[in-house]
Amino acid sequence: MDGIEQEHQGRLIVIRLDVQDPVGREIGERFRFRATPTFIFFDATGEELWRTFGAVDPLEVGRSLAEP
Repeated sequence: MDGIEQEHQGRLIVIRLDVQDPVGREIGERFRFRATPTFIFFDATGEELWRTFGAVDPLEVGRSLAEP
């Protein structure tokens, strides 16, 4: 994630949550995390674009950011 965050700096905000922490657990329940790590990508309006869990493909992230 660090590499993806650096590559797309200014276009992507990465928020990391500790699901063992009470706040992280609450947010995880709100967004229905089923496994960790879970990656959820939102557009600028907060609409969920896609989600995945486990390893994330940097090329998939780049393609998502390139789409209108």
